[in-house]
Amino acid sequence: MSTPSPIKRRQTKKIYVGDVAVGGDAPISVQSMTNTDTCDVEATVAQIQRCAEAGADMMRISTPTMDTVAAFAEIKKQVNIPLIADVHFDYKIALAVAAAGADCLRINPGNIGNDAKVREVVACARDYNIPIRIGVNAGSLEKEIQRKYTEPTGEAMVESAMRHIDILDRLNFDQYKVSVKASNVFLTLDAYRLLSQQIDNPLHLGVTEAGVYRTGTVKSAIALGGLLLDGIGDTIRISLAAEPEDEIKIGFDILKSLGIRANGINFIACPSCSRQEFDVIRVMNELEARLEDVRVPMDVSVIGCKVNGPGEAKEADIGVVGASPNSLVYLQGEKSHLIDTTTVVDNIEKMVRERVAQAEQKAANEILRVDGSN
Repeated sequence: MSTPSPIKRRQTKKIYVGDVAVGGDAPISVQSMTNTDTCDVEATVAQIQRCAEAGADMMRISTPTMDTVAAFAEIKKQVNIPLIADVHFDYKIALAVAAAGADCLRINPGNIGNDAKVREVVACARDYNIPIRIGVNAGSLEKEIQRKYTEPTGEAMVESAMRHIDILDRLNFDQYKVSVKASNVFLTLDAYRLLSQQIDNPLHLGVTEAGVYRTGTVKSAIALGGLLLDGIGDTIRISLAAEPEDEIKIGFDILKSLGIRANGINFIACPSCSRQEFDVIRVMNELEARLEDVRVPMDVSVIGCKVNGPGEAKEADIGVVGASPNSLVYLQGEKSHLIDTTTVVDNIEKMVRERVAQAEQKAANEILRVDGSN
């Protein structure tokens, strides 16, 4: 029932991180980074699994030492989504973690050392058929670039990125994606817009060190939303002082809000006011908690009164118009039946679960038909 997105994505080269396509016509992927001690394999695996359950397409893990590389190898055996190894400066760690099963290396070629070391890392990535992610941050630009521009600017960040890109281009290695992150919204927008005009490789979007949960979410939504509206971006990471699984959920919320990619329920709910026939805040909090596991895309409208309720309900897959003692349900835009307003949460959950079961059965039948035709 949702309106198709009018966004026209910028065409980029398609690369693969494990079995997840990034760029080209691939869906915009959502990722995060573990914040556990990498050497604590059990805790790190558990966190990755929570992120995967929230919808993560891939995860990044810090590997600053050879001990963490050994842990990375064990973690890789226990999870089912691609893992990106975060490496800084030490080319030997990059070589070792690639051999340990990394699906992508996050390392800047210009920071590795001499040309021989760079060639060795690139040759290793080519041998293992894994891409490299170049990551430029406004707060850690090269000293000569800092002197040239005196402060971080979009042009400065792009110049830094192009230095690393040029190294890979000279080595005829085109399997890379790039990020140019800043904590400032306008600087982030400027850097990515400038870079998107110069390269056709996939762009990894993010606002670095965005902040605590609420303010960081707002900042990320504004910056990433602006870029995504421009058609810029192939994979995203929300960087918050919060749990990584929350970053995944917010990432998908941004994509859902723009009609780019659905992952579960898109709730439409009214702001609480004196017209409401039930406690909308309580109902929505309960529904969100109960239905967090749902991955089938659908729009669910819950409006506490009949002023705006019917209009919103007609545009949703499931719509509820609040009234007392019974609320009116719309299904696929049509009036359906009445439900007891005192048990509205239970009734909505039941309808959602039924719709999920129908969608899963339909998908299973399609798989059977395809298999049967081979």
